Amino acid sequence: MRRPAWLALSLALAACSQPIAEQQERRSNETLSTIHRRRSVRSFTGAPVERSQLEQIVRAGMAAPSAINKQPWAFVVVTDRAQLDALNAGLPSAKMLEKAGAAIVVCALPGEAARQSRDFAVIDTSAASQNILLAVESLGLGAVWTAAFPDEERMRIVRQTLGIPEEVLPLNVIPIGHPTGAEKPKDKYRADRIHWDRW
Repeated sequence: MRRPAWLALSLALAACSQPIAEQQERRSNETLSTIHRRRSVRSFTGAPVERSQLEQIVRAGMAAPSAINKQPWAFVVVTDRAQLDALNAGLPSAKMLEKAGAAIVVCALPGEAARQSRDFAVIDTSAASQNILLAVESLGLGAVWTAAFPDEERMRIVRQTLGIPEEVLPLNVIPIGHPTGAEKPKDKYRADRIHWDRW
């Protein structure tokens, strides 16, 4: 017996939607898995990082939200060994650059931020930095956020080493490389920091 057209269409749509729903659930789980796997990696093998991977990572940084979609950021991707060594020599908190395959310096552009605000620029570039850290993890690499901002001396060193203009804020230097496996993810969940409906 032939099925009515409406029933055949309903069955076909149901069959198509099932895999889509499963794919969406799997993607969601992959995202959460990457978030919970992420750790601050300070021990690298010294192997280089591929340019195509660095481009993917920066693209992920640029996908971050920003106030009024101003995107007040710029990125200096450092792969030159001499430049990495110069940053390593000048920044006491970035000694892991010695074995990193690359680094990304995330820069805030206050003049291009909402209301031309330094605060908005820093907030927006912080969101971009987190995207970078998650993208690194998703590619099987490791990274760590080392702060330049708000320390004036560290920002001066980064600006001087990389030729960054004075009006640009180097927010951080993110060493990136192949992890040795020394660092493990930490469970940072704290129920006492959650307030439901009101404080």
